[in-house]
Amino acid sequence: MAINVLVVDDSGFFQKRIAEILKPVSDIKIVGFASNGREAIEKNQALNPDVITMDYEMPVMDGLTALRNIMNLKPTPVLMFSSLTYAGARITLDALDAGAVDFLPKNFGDLQHGGSNIRDLLTDKIKNVAKYYNRSARPEDYRVSRPSVASAKAMVTKPIATKPTATKPAATSPAVAKAVPARPVSRPPSSRNDTRLHKIEVVLIGTSTGGPVALQKVLTSLPANFPKPIMLIQHMPASFTGAFAERLDKLCRIKVKLAEDGDIIKPGVALLAPGGMQMMLDRNRVRIFAGDERVNYRPCVDITFASAAKHFAAKALGVILTGMGSDGRDGAKLMKESGSSIWAQDEKSSVIYGMPMVIAKANLANAILPLHDIGPLLSKEVGL
Repeated sequence: MAINVLVVDDSGFFQKRIAEILKPVSDIKIVGFASNGREAIEKNQALNPDVITMDYEMPVMDGLTALRNIMNLKPTPVLMFSSLTYAGARITLDALDAGAVDFLPKNFGDLQHGGSNIRDLLTDKIKNVAKYYNRSARPEDYRVSRPSVASAKAMVTKPIATKPTATKPAATSPAVAKAVPARPVSRPPSSRNDTRLHKIEVVLIGTSTGGPVALQKVLTSLPANFPKPIMLIQHMPASFTGAFAERLDKLCRIKVKLAEDGDIIKPGVALLAPGGMQMMLDRNRVRIFAGDERVNYRPCVDITFASAAKHFAAKALGVILTGMGSDGRDGAKLMKESGSSIWAQDEKSSVIYGMPMVIAKANLANAILPLHDIGPLLSKEVGL
């Protein structure tokens, strides 16, 4: 069955070019076009598309307003077209917060002259969103309060204790089970009597599609006196990570900054890996470098997790949140072998249950948790 796509853009050129790019793809069908946000809302109701591609700047009603209306009236997975600029990054982050599942770079030159590469990008995004998008993970499940910068940084509060719901990981093959003999855990993470408590020296969180809002949910729940450093690895273009770090820092009580080569690892500071680069840890600092172009993801969760396994061993905690693909699985395996614990987001609260799913299927998860429990349980795990 073909994936039905609604293309929303006020430019006739872009509408035509997207149609030309997708025409050879047999299992994707463009069912309609809309030239403004109001028309997009109407056509979403009438045509029932599987995926919407949405421009931002349009007459009558802009894309962000249209997106909010769509998510309220008839939720449908939306891919936002975004310019790779600082302003474009801020608008795109607002769109993700409002319910967009992912974004596509909007570059006139690529769309005008791009061949198989732009077709592959569009096709992969559309197919993956149509296949893996979790329609039960609504934006309100991720919503966080937005205190002022001054009040957020000044507050020091204890997290609200909650009971996590553990879920059995999916079955794994005998070969994987033999390679990774860890058992699925059907209990919450460590309790007050657990000898591991307080021994964690660093927390690492890896994520991809759906990650910006998921990270926002987790980090805003942490108190200002969170006593451990946090490393964040989010699949995101280089032009976006600076704006994303600034956004998180304004919303969170802990300090969040874009990682730079040589940054000292400090308690209560979250370092976000810059887009287009790799981030590794040693005992006291982070190393930022270009890395091997053969690695699909930059930044790559596997690379950062592997460095934590080497330098922190059992004193590291890895967390895998929503995202497409399998990045993080190999690094999580190395962390487990060194004695670390791994948590994974559960299927119900994941926008895209890909990265957490492969952790569960490989039997690597010490705990599988709903998104809203992860932040409070991190605080509990480090002794708050």
